[in-house]
Amino acid sequence: MGEEILRIEDLHVSVEGTPILKGLNLTIHRGDIHVIMGRNGAGKSTLASVIMGHPAYEITQGSIFYKGTNLEEMSVFERARSGMFLSFQYPAVIPGVKVGTFLKKSVQSVRNQEVKAREFRQELNEAMAVLEMPKSVTSRYVNDGFSGGEKKRLEILQMLLLKPSLALLDETDSGLDIDALRIVAKGINQVAPQAGCLIITHYQRLLDHVQPDTVHVMIDGKIVESGGPELALKLEEQGYDWLEVPKEA
Repeated sequence: MGEEILRIEDLHVSVEGTPILKGLNLTIHRGDIHVIMGRNGAGKSTLASVIMGHPAYEITQGSIFYKGTNLEEMSVFERARSGMFLSFQYPAVIPGVKVGTFLKKSVQSVRNQEVKAREFRQELNEAMAVLEMPKSVTSRYVNDGFSGGEKKRLEILQMLLLKPSLALLDETDSGLDIDALRIVAKGINQVAPQAGCLIITHYQRLLDHVQPDTVHVMIDGKIVESGGPELALKLEEQGYDWLEVPKEA
């Protein structure tokens, strides 16, 4: 078992006084891939946003520790610089900013040092080759006119360049065709051995390409069941109703 990357203890979170997370516990070590599945509104995306420090969410009880540090002591920028990465469900469009410029500035900001142009180009070319992306992408504006698959691939490209310790992937597989899904999974698998990964998804199909260590089911702000990859297959076949029936003693 590798270094402990993330530990969540009895986490309760509210938005404008409405409880969303209601006592969540989770521990992720380096090299672990954890998957959270659940219906819309279960609190999955809320969890990712809270970990990254979104100001709309209030922690009313419990704690989140990243590499042993209480996250409440860290600003959003400090979280990013320390190695936390969030792949958004709906990546933002940034007209007027070229992909190549955006990526270089992001890398320099997170690493807190100047990156030599030649070294960056080599890193970028290697990462784009993994994701089968044409070099012409770097001259386009960030996500401007991108297809859903191109947006998600650009998110994974950022992740490959930033080399995070904790990768939070919020429905990165949504809207992807079979080829794009395979390529995105390839990027996740490249980062996973050096990071703790938390993947939020509705679908088992991503797990045909990314082998999780643990699958969790979230219902009404709590993790109600955890298991191996077979749990995702069971959810695909049976849905969530069986988990909402009180278990026999």
